[in-house]
Amino acid sequence: MVKVIFYIKAQKANNKGEAPIFARISYKTSETSISTRKSIELQRWEETKKLRGLLKLEKEKIIKQGLDNFQLAIEKKFNELYKIDPDVSLLLLKKELTGKTKTKNNSITILEVMEKHNAYFRKKVEAGDRSPASLQKYERAKDLLKNYMEKQYGLNDMESTEVNGAFIHNLEEFLTYESIYKGRKGIKNNSVVKYIKSYKTACNHCFKLDLLLKNPFNVYQGRLNVKDAIFLTQEELNKIERKKISFERLQRVRDIFLFCTYTGYAPVDAAKLTSENIFRGNKGELWLMTTRTKTAIRANVPILPPVLKVIERYEGKQGSLIPKISNQKMNAYLKELADICGIDKHLTWYVARHTFATTVTLGNGVSLENVSAMMGHTNIKQTQHYAKVLDHNVMNDMQKVMKIYQ
Repeated sequence: MVKVIFYIKAQKANNKGEAPIFARISYKTSETSISTRKSIELQRWEETKKLRGLLKLEKEKIIKQGLDNFQLAIEKKFNELYKIDPDVSLLLLKKELTGKTKTKNNSITILEVMEKHNAYFRKKVEAGDRSPASLQKYERAKDLLKNYMEKQYGLNDMESTEVNGAFIHNLEEFLTYESIYKGRKGIKNNSVVKYIKSYKTACNHCFKLDLLLKNPFNVYQGRLNVKDAIFLTQEELNKIERKKISFERLQRVRDIFLFCTYTGYAPVDAAKLTSENIFRGNKGELWLMTTRTKTAIRANVPILPPVLKVIERYEGKQGSLIPKISNQKMNAYLKELADICGIDKHLTWYVARHTFATTVTLGNGVSLENVSAMMGHTNIKQTQHYAKVLDHNVMNDMQKVMKIYQ
């Protein structure tokens, strides 16, 4: 935890030989100093072993008591900040101790926080680094926050300094049970967690700009309800590939679905691919190379034979590698495709992505790290959510153990 060491600045001693006493505060790899507003003669500091030895003078006993109280105040304030965010900023701690956090210059409302973040995010969208859909979610989060303050407090906005644990708890309750969107009352847990994560992200942005001294949403501990991702087995995938379809509309839907299944690309990323995204490797192999719209992370994938067939089928017919269909229509058509192929699963765009992670890659021995890289994930934990370890993978690994016990 926090460490406090008292020392004197001998070079700042006055004409009476008294030097100011400072506290050096250390936490993890950070360090800062703060004046205790007390001073002592250089000679007495040494003779009393930095006030840790036997003290006989009343003046020195008073100074020692003052330093003990000062250290206690540091530790108390540190513990308060630690409960909000374990990564305590020593700069913030110092400002809290000196009372500099209460200046009006640092005043910013919570809606201003959202507006500043969203303006910054809008630039990223315009530059093509992030998707318009992500910006819409942040704008929706801002509107929900405004609705909450109007209903809960009768206010259009509030100072960010007034956002505390009670504010966030009541906000979560409002989103879960009282908010209304498209005629539906209440929001499901995972969406609530993601909305509050949006507020946390916006506050982090303003914290980096020194517009906030701390992120009030760091106290929130809501968790996503993780469900097993729906994916197709190889047998189900074969049914879709081999099914004879006479309708051109469903043929296109199948091609798009198979393209996503064998590349792992999300709809927004697959739809924007062109011939400029195709590259040839050192050994002559073909690659698809792009950056994920959602995370701005590279997601390079080797072109498998089923993908190449789809690319060749639509070559020269449009600007993109595959036809473009809206999400709403695509999901409706996928339901129809599942019915005629005899697949009793709810097919969506993302079932294709999940199938890539499980059946196409992990099911064929591709390492989790490589799957994570191809899917453009920021960490392995994301891939573990998508990628379900198949039973036959476990059986293959356990064959060695079976031989030992036979």
